[in-house]
This record gives sequence, structure tokens and C-alpha cells, in this order.
Amino acid sequence: MPDPMVPPTPPVPLEALLARADLGLRRIAGPDDPGTVVHWAHTSEMADPYPYLLGGELLLSAGVHIPEGAGAGYFDAYVSRIVAAGGAALGFGLAPVHDAVPGALVEACEMHGLPLLEVPPRTTFSGVARAVWQLMAQARLAELRRVTEAQQSLATAAARPDPVRPVLHRLAQRIGGWAVLFAPDTTEIATAGTTPPPEARRALTTLAGVVHPPGTATGNRTHAPAGSHTHAAAGSRAAGAARVGAAAPGTRRQVTPAPAPTTASDTVNGTHLAAYALGTGFVLGVASPLRTPGDHTIVSVAAALLTLLTGRQRIGTTAARSSALVRLLLGAPPEDVAPLLGGERWHVVHARPAGPTAPDPLAASALGTALGSALVDPAGEVVRVLVPAGRPVEPLPGWTLGVSAAAAPPDWPDADTQAARALARARATRVPLLRHGDRPALADLVPPHDADAHARSLLAPIAAAPALTDTLRTWLSLHGSWDRTAVALSVHRNTVRQRVARCAALLEADLDDPDVRMELWFALRRT
Repeated sequence: MPDPMVPPTPPVPLEALLARADLGLRRIAGPDDPGTVVHWAHTSEMADPYPYLLGGELLLSAGVHIPEGAGAGYFDAYVSRIVAAGGAALGFGLAPVHDAVPGALVEACEMHGLPLLEVPPRTTFSGVARAVWQLMAQARLAELRRVTEAQQSLATAAARPDPVRPVLHRLAQRIGGWAVLFAPDTTEIATAGTTPPPEARRALTTLAGVVHPPGTATGNRTHAPAGSHTHAAAGSRAAGAARVGAAAPGTRRQVTPAPAPTTASDTVNGTHLAAYALGTGFVLGVASPLRTPGDHTIVSVAAALLTLLTGRQRIGTTAARSSALVRLLLGAPPEDVAPLLGGERWHVVHARPAGPTAPDPLAASALGTALGSALVDPAGEVVRVLVPAGRPVEPLPGWTLGVSAAAAPPDWPDADTQAARALARARATRVPLLRHGDRPALADLVPPHDADAHARSLLAPIAAAPALTDTLRTWLSLHGSWDRTAVALSVHRNTVRQRVARCAALLEADLDDPDVRMELWFALRRT
């Protein structure tokens, strides 16, 4: 949780104030630490300013409070109280009270490690305070510009066909560190950026086991490591603690777990770590050597985008899907299970990425999200998705899709074949989406039993060679194009020629005759 005592503006490095030539400030005591920052400037002539300080101030004083003959004891007590209050530095103004900074004050600041600045007579305390606020405004503007540019960069990455890894890559660049996406079991499934040291990497994995999606309880999950910081969902300041309800004497008290943390942070050997629950079971982790203003906002934007990209669109409830799976495993027919999943008629979609690489689980999950279905099966180079018939299937950038006709559960195997053939034709014709035609045909006038018997008889000579059957079917569907058939089957065009010639020889048929082609196509559609 943000510290309510710290202003929401970025702090100002003390070095930036000392670099202002118009102020003429000079450090005369205390450590020369470039990490010293000022949160605000405050003027006080109180002998004990402790009650009036919040911490992080540049305290300005002209020494009016210093009594005549004050010795080392007075200045030691004065400086120690400033340090105890968390003051960042002390500015001592010359004239009109003192012509020089008292030597005992210089010694006390040196002893207590408090930076002491000499403010020349020409510089007013109001001028110093104005310079602090000017530098804060500049830092705030730079932070907002950095966050805006990062948001635009992350949004552009999220619009790519395979967006998860580009988003992680841009995030790692923006924070100058490492970004990782953890699976629900804290397995690293995608990373980007400079890998942190092994100890920090292990600590980040531990943090990933601490955070939970919103609305979950701590349960038996791993607890945060010592020294780490966790943030619970809104309304809870004590994540992981148990709320114990009052109980009557002789009864057992009920223990209700508090909401689990959705973020956790830690620092290991100078490496800043943070983990963010995405709400979909995945966890985003980041590690960086520096933590700069705006980092939390940038990572939060990436977490929101990744939540959308890895989200599982729920068809029905999780309990309904579990029930459907159990019933199938116990022998229930698909038509009895389908209503539990949200519909009675479905499209089978076969999808293949446009690039040369096979789809990974992340790409398959993003595809399912885009199609609005959680029923996704990454099978080698092709992803299969079951989509309810009422949900439209449109072309998706970076994917080639084949869509079956709407089918009831008993016809899903046939729909799977339709989608596979539609995908093959889509790839061969280089179109992003192809649907299987479901309009009535002349072949429907033949009784199915007779049509199946005729098809088996006609194709018997090549039935034992699936490669020949598939090649002939694809070749006919593409109107005898050798090149397109080769693309659809991922083979050389000469292989297509050899297989088609072999089919013609075994079938003892002239494949240039349109009547023969029509009859063979009729038979192939029945198999």
C-alpha cells in the first residue's frame, strides 16, 4: 500500500538541487550520497522540529532558534531530532542572523550523517521551495510521458498475432529488467529480457506461488518469504491472516481465511522483484536492478493486457465442464454432455499459424480467447477449437482457419474431418478462412447406406493407402492444381503427380474425364 505520508509526486534528487546555479547551494557536511532524495521543502525555526516533520524534508532554517553561547550539546540534540524524524537534509541560510554556518552544527551533521547545505544570502527559502516543486513537476511530466509511451508500446505488442511474448519483451525493455509469465503451477512458460541472478530468480518463483487471482483465499498455498511485501484485494490490509468469528462457549469457532494477495514484492541482493496474479491462473513476474517511478503503473498495464490475452472464456461454469468430462469418462454419450457445455450444435475449427513454427499453449490459449471458447486442443501443428454454433467465427490475423458446418455431438467426428479439409483448402488457396459448405446437394438424394456401399466399392483399390486417398481428395477439391495440392499436403509437387498417377492406375480410371472426377468426388465425400 502507498505510504500516506509521502506525496504522490516523484522525489527530487538532492544532487539536482545542488546543480541549480541560480540557487547557489553548497554541501558543507554530511555524506555525498547520490541516492539522497527530497520529498518536499519545509521552513522551521523551532528548536525541536521533530513534531512538525513527516520525513523526507529539506529543512530550511536561518538559525533564529539558536541561543547565544550554544555549544556542541545543543547542536547534537537538534540534528539528532531531525534525523530521527526522517529529514533528508538541512539547509542553513546565511544572513541576517548568522554570517557563517556554526562550526558545531557542521560537526553534528557530519557525525549524524545528515547532509548540510549552505544557502547564500541572495537565495530565499521560498526560492528553494519553488525549485523543489519545479523539479518535482519536471520529474512528474517525464514519468507520465514514460508511462504513456510504455502503454502505447504494450498495446501495439498486444495487437500482434502471437501477442504474449511481444508484450513480455516490451515490458522487459521498459523496466530495464526481466519479465516472466508463470503457469498456475509456477512453471516458467515465457520469458524476456536480461535473466536475473539464480537466487533472485528462485525468489521470484516463490513470490509467484504467493499471489492468487482475485477472489481466492490463501488456502494451502506457499506463504510470502520473510521481508517480502504482499498486497491483498481492496478492503483487506492483512492478506493471509485469518478472521476468527465469535463463538458461544462449548462450540467450535469458525475460521474464515482472508482474501489472498494479488501482488507481492521483494528485494534480493539489490534486485527488485514483483509478482502479479492475472486472474486466469497465470502470474506475471518482473525483476529489475532499479525501481524507478512509473514502473508499477507500466507493469500493471502489462498485467491487464496479459489477463485479456491469456483469459479463458468460460462456456458455462467450471463445475459444468468438470461434470461433462466426468460423464464422458464414465461412458455418457456426447449428445447428453453437450448441453452442459453451453449448446447443442457446434462448429469445429481447425487453425494453423501463418508462421513456420508450431503453435504453443500460449498461442492456443489466445486463439481460444479470440474465438470465445475454452475448448481448445493444441494438436501438433494444428489447433482444434469447439465453438458454439451461435458464435460467429471470423478471420483472425496471423491464423489460417478451417470451419466445419454446425454439427450435433454425434456428428462431431465428421465435422472434425470437414474442418481439416477446409483448412487444407484455405492454406492451398491462401485465404485466411474457409468454411465447409453445408447446403443440400444431389448426393443427398441417394440413400446413405447405398452411397456408402458404392463409395467403398469404387475406392477399394486405394483404400489401403491413406496417402493416396488424401492426395486424390485434395487434388480434386482444388480442381486438379498440382501446386496448390502440394502446399495443402506439405509435399513436393512431383510427389502429388506420382500419387495421382498411381491412383489413376489402381482405379483404372481417366482422371481427366469430368464424369470420373465427379463420381470419385462423390465417393470420397462418403469416406
